[in-house]
Amino acid sequence: MKGLILSGGAGTRLRPLTHTRAKQLVPVANRPILFYGIDAMAAAGITDIGIVVGGDTAAEIIEAVGDGSQFGARITYIHQEAPLGLAHCVLISREFLADDDFVMYLGDNMLQQGLAGFVAAFEADHRAGAQPPLDGGSPPPAAQILLCKVPDPHRFGVAELDPQGGVVRLVEKPDDPPSDLALVGVYLFTPLVHDAVAAIAPSERGELEITDAIQWIIDQGHPVRHEELDGWWLDTGKKDPLLESNARVLEILEPRMDGELQGSSRVDGRVVVEPGAVLIDTQVRGPAIIGAGARLVGSYIGPYTAIGAGCEIVSSEVEHSVVMDGSRVVGVPRLMDSLVGRGCEVGRSGNRPSATRLMLGDDSSVDLG
Repeated sequence: MKGLILSGGAGTRLRPLTHTRAKQLVPVANRPILFYGIDAMAAAGITDIGIVVGGDTAAEIIEAVGDGSQFGARITYIHQEAPLGLAHCVLISREFLADDDFVMYLGDNMLQQGLAGFVAAFEADHRAGAQPPLDGGSPPPAAQILLCKVPDPHRFGVAELDPQGGVVRLVEKPDDPPSDLALVGVYLFTPLVHDAVAAIAPSERGELEITDAIQWIIDQGHPVRHEELDGWWLDTGKKDPLLESNARVLEILEPRMDGELQGSSRVDGRVVVEPGAVLIDTQVRGPAIIGAGARLVGSYIGPYTAIGAGCEIVSSEVEHSVVMDGSRVVGVPRLMDSLVGRGCEVGRSGNRPSATRLMLGDDSSVDLG
């Protein structure tokens, strides 16, 4: 079985961060979001992985992931010239996928649940259905989808099930949802999907929708299996879900002290201090992670915070935030619920009269409460 990870989106909802970097490389607990998906595939035994990349961010993703050896995988890159839909990603990946079954995974998803059980259930169905059913029963599924109950299903692709639990209809962002079961963004397909993506037409928004491809499979009389998600699922395309993902991953990190504590510094709870980091007269209360080579002086780092590699935090308090590599926070009495990009400078000049001075890029958000 192969893997296909979609990593070509522009990340417009995370601008201005994504003006300068791929959204799939925004860090969660100091690790790019994309890496968690690759890890999940490798843990499920899927090591032949294609990654669909887009124009402006392709080079950055290729540099970060490399040939896949750091994950125990082999990576093939598939270039998508324009964001023309999830089913279009399958269409352009035909040569890589060949006639193999494959898992498709959205590269900006964060899931608590791994892929091993999801894949094993599909394979078990196909082993059981290797011979035509003698009793007139159903053939093995041609596709498998992962669903999650959500409070706002109109924002998602939604599945309608029959009384026996079979998938009978999929609707993309419906005004009147037929259920509260949203498509999570993890799919498993047999080669039949190639016929489906070739048969469908673009939607009103000009994209080949994967929901239309799966509906084609259903309409042709092929069963589509579903599982309901066990655990949490977050789409990291906006600031608040990204911070929540960061918090949830930090909660399961194993504490580790590879840096140096000086003066009155102390760490409490689940804290990772990476090599080369120096804490001087600083308190860190976990769950939190301090990146390699960071320097923290006279500061407080509160729960659910990730400080990136090479950052400098001086005379400041930071809590429930992500501060990315190479940034400086100096003299800030309380920084909360914040996402700070790479190489940023956050501070107070101390000049009188006091005033707020800002230089902001497009699509920035500032809360001066």
